[in-house]
Amino acid sequence: MKTVTIIIPVKEINDYIRESLPYINKLDYDMKKVEVIVLPDKADKIKGKFKFRMKIIPTGHIYPGEKRDIGIKASKGEIVAFIDDDVYPEKQWLKKAVEIFESGKEVGAVGGPAATPPHDSFLKQVSGLVYSSFTGGGGYRYRYMAEPRRLVDDYPSCNLIIRRDVLKKIGGFNTEFWPGEDTVICLKIVRDLKLKIVYDPEVFVYHHRRDFPAGHLKQVTSYAKHRGYFVKRFPETSLRPGYFIPTAFDVYLLSILYPAFLNHKLLGPWLLPLALYLILISLDGIKTKSFRLGLMAMLGIFITHMFYGVYFIKGLLSGKLKEEEAVKK
Repeated sequence: MKTVTIIIPVKEINDYIRESLPYINKLDYDMKKVEVIVLPDKADKIKGKFKFRMKIIPTGHIYPGEKRDIGIKASKGEIVAFIDDDVYPEKQWLKKAVEIFESGKEVGAVGGPAATPPHDSFLKQVSGLVYSSFTGGGGYRYRYMAEPRRLVDDYPSCNLIIRRDVLKKIGGFNTEFWPGEDTVICLKIVRDLKLKIVYDPEVFVYHHRRDFPAGHLKQVTSYAKHRGYFVKRFPETSLRPGYFIPTAFDVYLLSILYPAFLNHKLLGPWLLPLALYLILISLDGIKTKSFRLGLMAMLGIFITHMFYGVYFIKGLLSGKLKEEEAVKK
């Protein structure tokens, strides 16, 4: 059984990480082979008795990618697992990931779903439904719910597990991008080292969402801006049609002004795509089996698409996106 280091970057010791550590303590794994490294801005302590070894390393106010690199240097595990402080794993999480690594040396990294916890608040549930819905998450909803195993080339660092020797070869995260640091490291794994990143539904964690709308939209606009910029910076994994769809949707909505004011005969046919879209998000809402939650999820999907489309273009048109902006947020 391989030794594992779990690295958790945080701003401060909070209720989320106090929730996560007991779940880690109950993993179906030999906990004598597990160490957890927590990286807050300032020195702090965590109460509790755990089967695993734990280090708390204060880092100062720096971006998550650099925190993870400090954690990598201090780690001892053959496998290094990255999660966020607002994430907690299911029991088989590590065991399944290590089994995948043992299946072949061509596997450089492993990831799995980061689902919304069932006990999250109503507004967090709305955010989670937007991401995991057919129309909201689209081809990337497998990141937020269990779907069949597949190979991926870009995966979120909230549930990303990497071989130690792979991290050594690529020099860790070595980037100030945030969000987007996961895109950079995954590209190094698949492009530079020609290794595989395996997604498996049993490498499962729960990830607390941001409240809708304020926290959710702040996160979405940041994702969109970086993805738009990454189309130019890292086209191998960002220059893909799916990322342009929300912007195309925004352009379509603006185009409705033409038949609405200048050519009324075209208004009916022009509105057909919008009608289809509303049907699709309605089906996503109905699946929730809760009128209130379903209605909010429908609204959330629509607003998310609008905001993502605008900020994606903003990132695409940016001459240079300052990597150090993340540190100030």
